[in-house]
Amino acid sequence: MKLNKSVEIRELPKMTLAYIRHIGPYKGDDQLFQNLWNRLFAWAGPRGLIGGRDFRSLVIYHDDPNVTIEDKLRMSVCITVPPETKVDGEIGRMELEAARYVIARFEVNAQQFQEAWDWLYGEWFPASGYQPDEKLCFEMYPEEPRDGKFVVDICVPVKPM
Repeated sequence: MKLNKSVEIRELPKMTLAYIRHIGPYKGDDQLFQNLWNRLFAWAGPRGLIGGRDFRSLVIYHDDPNVTIEDKLRMSVCITVPPETKVDGEIGRMELEAARYVIARFEVNAQQFQEAWDWLYGEWFPASGYQPDEKLCFEMYPEEPRDGKFVVDICVPVKPM
């Protein structure tokens, strides 16, 4: 795992997201994530919603896996869309409010995501002067995965201690 030495505190703007939600276990399930992404992009592509300067892809984790039982964990695979976007079927739409986040960039393989999260919560937070805020945390993917490696920005809302 490589921490690309970029850990920053930054305001992120309000985002309108189209998503597919999954309830249940997800840790280490590459097929599940691939299936969810494929379904979301198959919906978004014909509607012209993929790409552009402000396009983002995210995975939002609604529950703390250390507290919530695995069968009840909620996770949403998302893309940013214009606010007026109409959704249907399994595709939902939500607003992610503007907030201040710690954004930690990592280059990981599929098995190292948990290690990256653990580093952020176990090493960075205790020495930072910040604590997690109550808003949703998420992973944002600034580029396509290559050769089994993912560049991921782990985004956790923060407030001062």
